[in-house]
Amino acid sequence: MLTRPLILVHGLWNTPKVFRRLESCLQQPPSMVFAPSLPHGCGRKEIRSLAKNLGEQIVDRFGSTSLIDLLGFSMGGLISRVWLQEMMGYQRTIRFFSIGSPHQGTFTAQLVPDHLFTGIAEMKYGSNFLKSLDVYSNYLQEIECRSYFTNWDLMAFPGYRSVLPFGSNISIPVPTHKGLIRNSKAINLIASDILGRSML
Repeated sequence: MLTRPLILVHGLWNTPKVFRRLESCLQQPPSMVFAPSLPHGCGRKEIRSLAKNLGEQIVDRFGSTSLIDLLGFSMGGLISRVWLQEMMGYQRTIRFFSIGSPHQGTFTAQLVPDHLFTGIAEMKYGSNFLKSLDVYSNYLQEIECRSYFTNWDLMAFPGYRSVLPFGSNISIPVPTHKGLIRNSKAINLIASDILGRSML
């Protein structure tokens, strides 16, 4: 059983439905797992705007002081990092699970025009957004962090760079980006980690 609420943060072109298999595997009461809806506007919304929305929904659901665990999939990992690092979310977060999130950028976003799809452009390799995010990455040392990735990821590309600057990293041999959150073996591994007494 979970001892704290778990917040699931979806990524671009996803909805909270992307976590249905994981939620089913966790078998927790609805009061312990919350997957807020964060409309990305097809990548037009800035990641910091989405992080602000995330923070507001967390406070609405669990108040401003209750301890939580956080899981971010794809862009959801970057949204989570903004909330953790820039909005002081790390002060109430115990564990942070990142799944297929382009923390070091993705070459898949390189040709996306900044003025049309700001949120996608912020994930470019070497973007000003990612550089600014690294400035306060030391706050992540206050949290137990784990990064999951696949070497065959074509969305967060190259996949092996989809890891946090702190914590342990686990490669999952699935052939697609969404396989990290939909493949049964991946889900069982992540769910077992979440439900474990502590991170390895």
